[in-house]
Amino acid sequence: MNIPFYKMSGAGNDFIFIDNRDGKANKIDRQTLITKACARNVSVGADGLVLIEDSKNADFMWRFYNCDGSEAEMCGNASRCAGRFANMNGIAGEKMKFETLAGVIEAEIKEGVNVKVQLTDPLDERMDYTIELEGETLEVNSINTGVPHVVCFVDNIEEVDIMKYGSGIRYHSEYAPAGTNVNMCKVLPDGTLRIRTYERGVEGETMACGTGCVAGAIFAVKKGLTKSPVTCLTTSGLFLKVYLENDKVYLEGEARVVYKGELTEEAYKY
Repeated sequence: MNIPFYKMSGAGNDFIFIDNRDGKANKIDRQTLITKACARNVSVGADGLVLIEDSKNADFMWRFYNCDGSEAEMCGNASRCAGRFANMNGIAGEKMKFETLAGVIEAEIKEGVNVKVQLTDPLDERMDYTIELEGETLEVNSINTGVPHVVCFVDNIEEVDIMKYGSGIRYHSEYAPAGTNVNMCKVLPDGTLRIRTYERGVEGETMACGTGCVAGAIFAVKKGLTKSPVTCLTTSGLFLKVYLENDKVYLEGEARVVYKGELTEEAYKY
C-alpha cells in the first residue's frame, strides 16, 4: 500500500508528514512504519514522523513520533510544520489550534514559509543547580517546554562534546525514568543565542530543536544575558525566534516543504 506524504523541514529539523484522517497508516505496524521510513540512506530519512488525525476539540490532532519509534509529547519545529501542512491541505485556516500530548497548541501562518506557534506553558522550572557526571560537577538548568530539557551555558559552544554530555545527561538518574533533551548554549555579543541540542529519541545532535530554543531562551533572559525576543542560531545555520510575552511563549521560524511523494511498501518493508 502506497502512502502519500510530505517531507518538511523546520530550521533543519526534518519530518515525514502523513494525513491520517482516513486511518490508512493504521493498517501498518506503527513501529515498523516509523523506524523504517525515518531511516536515512535506505528510506526517506527524518528526525521524526507526524500523523495528522481528526479532533473533536480543535482543528486537528497530531501524533508525533521520534525516529526511534517513541512517541513524544511535543516538538516545536514539527508544530510549525504541522501548521503549514494543515493550512496547505485545507485542514485548517491561517490561524488554528491542534491537540498534542502536551496540550492544545495555537499556530498562525505568517509571511512566506514562516509559522508562529504559541506553546503550552512551561513547567517544572529549576535554575542553577548541579549534577555529577563522570566525576565532573555540571551547573545545569531544567524546564519542560512541552518536553523536558536541560540547559547548560558553556563558553566553548562549538568544541563541546555534545554526544558525551548529551548522552550522559539524557540518561542521568536525576531525570529518570523519562530522560531529557540536552542543550548547550552560549549568548553571543549581539544577544543571539547559539544553541546545540542532543535530542531524546533521536539520540544524537539534531540540526535544530524548537522546544530546546525556547528552554534556552527562557534561562538566558532570566539570567539577564539577553532580552526577548530571542534570536536563536541553530546548528543548521538557520534562525528561530522566541517571544516571551506576558507569561506566554511563542516560537517563530520557517516550515518548508522539501518535497511530496508516496511511501511505497519498499520504503518500510525491508
